[in-house]
Amino acid sequence: MEYKTIKFELQKNGIGFLTFNRAEKANAMSFQMVEELHSIFDMLMINLDCRVLIMKAEGKIFNAGQDLKDAIVLKSKKKPENLKNYYFLEVPEIMKGIMYYQWRIAEIIVKMRKISQPIITIIQGPAIGAGFSITMATDIRIASKEAKFNAGYINIGLTGSDMGSSYFLPRLVGMSRAVELLYTGRFFNADEALDIGFILKIVEKDKLLESAMEIAEVLLSKSPLGLRLTKQAINLSLDSPSLETIIQLENRGQVLCSNSKDVMEAFNAYMEKRKPKFPLR
Repeated sequence: MEYKTIKFELQKNGIGFLTFNRAEKANAMSFQMVEELHSIFDMLMINLDCRVLIMKAEGKIFNAGQDLKDAIVLKSKKKPENLKNYYFLEVPEIMKGIMYYQWRIAEIIVKMRKISQPIITIIQGPAIGAGFSITMATDIRIASKEAKFNAGYINIGLTGSDMGSSYFLPRLVGMSRAVELLYTGRFFNADEALDIGFILKIVEKDKLLESAMEIAEVLLSKSPLGLRLTKQAINLSLDSPSLETIIQLENRGQVLCSNSKDVMEAFNAYMEKRKPKFPLR
């Protein structure tokens, strides 16, 4: 399938690249980008040839959030032919269009967590609003010095809680820091992001992809099933009602993996590395 607002490439080694491709619009999320992202994540849900996903963006800005021109269209009485899905019945039923779009854009975050592939994000510039939430839904975040972040929703009269921001941020940086960032909508830079544990590391902009590839290669060396079940366990552990519950889930994953064809190969390779480099007496 051809995409206009994003690019997707799958390498033979199992690494997929998802690129925001609206640099001229600061990679803002238009209606079309939302639908194209749904298409990609629906495909990744069942495509096990892609084992690791790297998200990145063209241009200087990672993602400027929702395309505000589209937001204005949602609130108007005009019903563009190419946006039929976002409208139901007649005005004043237009609120249903807004509700549908809100659900549709937020559901991208759910799908990002549902896909089995670990997601590594390289952030070369500002990640604002929806772009900020998208980075939080990924597994590993690497940023350049030029990156900065904010939950910009509250700055345009909305709540600071959107697309999972009130779910992910407290879990990533702690409640006190999270509420301050969500209440104020202020920007924080890459250095602060590193200090509070929001990103894994800071690298030079021209080294971002190389750094992500290094991590991806390590992940590719692991059991595909083991990696998928690890992401699933991490997702469920965020809301586990008890230690016993998550232990049961982990037990299930270990038993499933122990019966897979990968386990003996991985175990033997691990033991081979542990062999002493000199003869024992």
